[in-house]
Amino acid sequence: MCDYSLESIQSRPAKVGDRLTTRLFRTQTRGFAAPENQHVAVCLLPGTELSFPNEVRRIRLWPWNAGTIKHKTAIFREINQGIPRAHHDALEFPDGQIVLLTLLHEGQQATVLQLPATLERSKAPQPHKAKA
Repeated sequence: MCDYSLESIQSRPAKVGDRLTTRLFRTQTRGFAAPENQHVAVCLLPGTELSFPNEVRRIRLWPWNAGTIKHKTAIFREINQGIPRAHHDALEFPDGQIVLLTLLHEGQQATVLQLPATLERSKAPQPHKAKA
């Protein structure tokens, strides 16, 4: 999904293989931009798997926070759902660390590896019953 602060930005859903870039949009929120147009936000579904070519860089809010996350893969999550006007878009890293997407440095590349299974796609086709 896209954070509430990106609602006024043109957007599209993510596709497997998309090469996205973190970008600071005109709403002063960071998100993923489409490769074909940096002004289009790409909205991810919770559970979308991403790969980064380098360790992920984040904004350091406190001196004791690490500025680099020592992982190159993450899963997109939505957090703070009970708070309507808070940022919800986040990445969960293999060590369990969850970082808001808006706290990532601008200009980082990510590739969409896999979209989450949906109920429709996960249902196995039902065989037709033979009539007696």
